[in-house]
Amino acid sequence: MLRHVRTLRKDQTESERLLWSRLRRRQVGGFKFRRQHQIGLYICDFASLDGQVIVELDGSQHLTQAAYDARCDHFLTSAGFRVLRFWNGDVMAKPDDVLDTIYQALMTPPLP
Repeated sequence: MLRHVRTLRKDQTESERLLWSRLRRRQVGGFKFRRQHQIGLYICDFASLDGQVIVELDGSQHLTQAAYDARCDHFLTSAGFRVLRFWNGDVMAKPDDVLDTIYQALMTPPLP
């Protein structure tokens, strides 16, 4: 699994590269993000452990794996995370809107 995570980090999509440049170094609300971070059996595109927020970027392949994504989201929300999903095109076209949504999720206290 570690080898797979390393490969994912090395072979980022253009939208992952763009978003990572804006999430790294605590640029969003002072929260630390990790990229391609494993939680349970799932590898999350971006995870803020202290903010309890997971960010997933979806491309066209996610149209055919909706059941897998639903299982992943259920597991992560059960573990106390908020899962935010964005289409790659939205990240490329409206990165500031995506970052604002992430910031709002980080600033909203988790439900008990």
